[in-house]
Amino acid sequence: MLNTSKRALLVGSFAVAGLGGCVAVPVASDGTPLYPVAVASDGSVAYPIAGPVYPAFPVPIATVQAQNLAPVPGRNSRPAAVSQTPAPVAAERDFASPAGPAAPAGLQARLYPSNEVATETGMLSGTVTNMMTGKGFFQLNYRGEILSGEATRVPGDERRGLANAYGQHGTYMSCDYRMTTPYQGTGTCSLSNGAQYQVHIGG
Repeated sequence: MLNTSKRALLVGSFAVAGLGGCVAVPVASDGTPLYPVAVASDGSVAYPIAGPVYPAFPVPIATVQAQNLAPVPGRNSRPAAVSQTPAPVAAERDFASPAGPAAPAGLQARLYPSNEVATETGMLSGTVTNMMTGKGFFQLNYRGEILSGEATRVPGDERRGLANAYGQHGTYMSCDYRMTTPYQGTGTCSLSNGAQYQVHIGG
């Protein structure tokens, strides 16, 4: 019994040691990985890449052979009749843009004091994540208290929005802002202690 246990342990150790460096990467039928893969600075595979998935669309790329410089057909293309005259090439191709919403954008928010109460703290800095869907999330540190909340576009006005945040010690903030682009905007913020700020978002 003891001998069998030792054998099983030994075989298991070899299996773990032999497969310890293996990484299973799902691939498509043409051999390309289904998910993005990165190589870390130490040479190990970092899988998968964390972050948003961006919409993509195929772009045909013509490759050439060395002898006659004829385009190499794609993997899924049907063989065409060989022609001695080159096919006409369109002067300009208009590819359809990818469908779906734009990727979320991380923006810097700077809050400048606009009354006496706010000057006691001075300028504040926070982060805003514009989800590009009419919603956003923001976070800032106010006197050691993390205020976090969300922003939403005002119905009927695609540029104006309202934002609210709350901290773990009961401090809250309300903001009214206007975006000039999806990456830049201005507004005003008021805190529960009476502090008022002018806010600049992005750029």
